[in-house]
Amino acid sequence: MMMRSAYEVFRKDVHSEFRTRYAMNALIMFVIVALSIILFSIGDESVTPGVLSGILWVIIFFSGMSGLSRSFVSEEERGTVLTLQLLTEPSAVYAGKLLFNLILTVSLNLFIAVMYVLLVQQFVVQSPAIFWVTILLGSAGIAAAATILAAIIAKANTKGTLYPVLAFPIMLPLLLTVMNATRLATEGAPFSEAAGEFQVLVAYTVVVIAVSVILFDFVWKD
Repeated sequence: MMMRSAYEVFRKDVHSEFRTRYAMNALIMFVIVALSIILFSIGDESVTPGVLSGILWVIIFFSGMSGLSRSFVSEEERGTVLTLQLLTEPSAVYAGKLLFNLILTVSLNLFIAVMYVLLVQQFVVQSPAIFWVTILLGSAGIAAAATILAAIIAKANTKGTLYPVLAFPIMLPLLLTVMNATRLATEGAPFSEAAGEFQVLVAYTVVVIAVSVILFDFVWKD
C-alpha cells in the first residue's frame, strides 16, 4: 500500500513537471549559461584537472539548488499539502518525492557531465568507470539531501535564499568526496583507488535517507 501511494506521488510530480516544465527549463538554462561562462573564462588558459573537477561539481550543485527545492514548495503554492496529508502517509510522500528528485538529478547530472566532457577540452577522463560511478553516486547523495531540505524550507518566507544556505554545509562532505573521486578519474587512477570515495558516498546517502525517514513525519506535519 505504501509503495502504491509513493508511486502515485511520484507520478503526480512527473505529470506536473511535464505540464509546467519549470524545473527542467530552469535547470537546463542554468547549465547552458554556466558552461558558456566557464568556456569563455578559461579560453586558452591551462587549468589543472583538480580545478576542472571542482568546477564541474560547482555547476552540478548550483543547478540542483535551482530546481530541486520546488518538490515541496510547489505543493505549498498550489495548496495541495493538506490533501496529501489527509490521503497519504508521510513515508509515502517522502518516498515519492525522493524517487522523483533522484530521477531528475541523475538525468540532469548525466547531461551536465556529457556536455562538460564534450565542451571543456582540457577535461579529459582517463578512468571512465570511476567518473560515471561518481556521477551516479553523487547524484543519489544530492537527491537524498535535497529532498529533506526542500521539505524543511517549504514553509519558510525566504525559500530561495534559505535553501542553498542550508544545503551547502550539509552537502559539503559529499562535494569534497566527489571532487576527489573525479580528480582520480582525470588522472587515470585504477578503480580500486577510488573505492574509499565510493564507500563514503554510499554511506552518506544511506545515512541521509535514514535520518530523513525518521524526521520527515515531524517536518511534514509541522
